[in-house]
Amino acid sequence: MSDAKRAGDTPVMVELEENKVYAWCACGKSNGQPWCNGAHSDGSMTPHVFKAEESKTAAICLCKQTSTPPYCDGSHAK
Repeated sequence: MSDAKRAGDTPVMVELEENKVYAWCACGKSNGQPWCNGAHSDGSMTPHVFKAEESKTAAICLCKQTSTPPYCDGSHAK
């Protein structure tokens, strides 16, 4: 994810709904962080689309350096 624009220095906590499909912004350009709004259309990056396996509160990455997209792995602190 090193070509991505950093959208924040800490993760954002969000409520995920079981079986709902989400599109995490991988490029960092979306003004609706952490979700994709199509701002990547001028580049080669695409969103990370995933289906929530359970309803839960999750730490979603904003630095775009995580090795476990869309979830924060602490990369923002390195």
